[in-house]
Amino acid sequence: MSKHFDALETRSADQRAADLAQALPEQFARAQRLPGYAATLAGIDAAAVVDTAALARLPVLRKSDLTGAQATDAPFGGYAALAAAGFEHIFQSPGPIYEPGRTGHDWWRMGRFLHALGIGAGDIVQNCFSYHLVPAGMMFENGARAVGAAVLPAGTGQTELQVRAAADIGTTAYAGTPDFLKVLLDKADTMGVALKIAKAAVGGGALFPSLRAEYADRGITCRQCYATADLGNIAYESEAMEGMIVDEGVLVEIVRPGTGDPVPEGEVGEVVVTSLNPDYPLIRFATGDLSAVLAGTSPCGRSNLRIKGWMGRADQTTKIKGMFVRPEQVAAFVSRHEEVSRARVVATREGEMDVMTVQIETRAANPKLYEGTLLDTLKLRGKVELVPPGTLPNDGKVIEDLRSYD
Repeated sequence: MSKHFDALETRSADQRAADLAQALPEQFARAQRLPGYAATLAGIDAAAVVDTAALARLPVLRKSDLTGAQATDAPFGGYAALAAAGFEHIFQSPGPIYEPGRTGHDWWRMGRFLHALGIGAGDIVQNCFSYHLVPAGMMFENGARAVGAAVLPAGTGQTELQVRAAADIGTTAYAGTPDFLKVLLDKADTMGVALKIAKAAVGGGALFPSLRAEYADRGITCRQCYATADLGNIAYESEAMEGMIVDEGVLVEIVRPGTGDPVPEGEVGEVVVTSLNPDYPLIRFATGDLSAVLAGTSPCGRSNLRIKGWMGRADQTTKIKGMFVRPEQVAAFVSRHEEVSRARVVATREGEMDVMTVQIETRAANPKLYEGTLLDTLKLRGKVELVPPGTLPNDGKVIEDLRSYD
């Protein structure tokens, strides 16, 4: 097995930029032809959209935009024209949101991740992701086929049957959520059955260091990917184990929550993804997840951008004093003051009353400078706390709820 899935993984920065300058305008033009993008992308010259700097000037597409469009134009809303492309599958995710799927070679781009884990011809992958309604099961099966591995479509549950099957057929690799593998291993122990699983490709949940260490003690190499139903694989771990490498079929931006504005390298923000899949153009699709860009490139030789992985949710909308406070409102406040670099709304309780404190990174010394703008943008009065630039935590939070609900 070759070390890398293909030559795309090790491109120079110049080559990757040149390839992107060709592929991105083509993808943008496809999106412009779809009814769902007609209004937001109308009048923009596709030929000028050649890099992430150009993307940063475009609007962000959110899941709520898809659900709204699909409610009036099933099954794909503004993407209704895509139905004529002959998708082999239609999936449903919570919302509900309906996503298309195809059976073509590595359509979800999971093969790159599985290859990096060392899964290939001769492996039998026990695929414990769900095959019902959601696309996760098909995503990993499609990837396993791309690397030449056989698949046991196990799905979830029925642990005793799964252990028996894994032992009988000699399963060598697991695909599923991080914690279900432990359920299978523990069940195998109680049954007195030895399994041959040596590789685990996980996603869809948190992989805690203690759990990864337990798998390592059992001789199982466990790595994770970051993927969504809408976009397929976004990023994945390699043998270097230094963050996650962005997949070659997407562009990733990290933006300030509630906005489409990119944050500086290393700062935590919302993951916004542009898919280069010609079958399903998504331009600046907001995942609602938090992450941050890692500096440099991976020691494994893969040269694409790296992110830290999943770091929480970006949708921090909170109700304070009976009013919703949203990240967009905090961003609107910051935009009204050039000397303000960041702001953070903190919700607490004093007795039986909600208290809103707004921490503002600024070199100004007079809190009264901001009281009027806060009322205009947040629609609430609150305490103002001025802090020096660089003081607020780098965790992507612009709204923090410290109230106890016990």
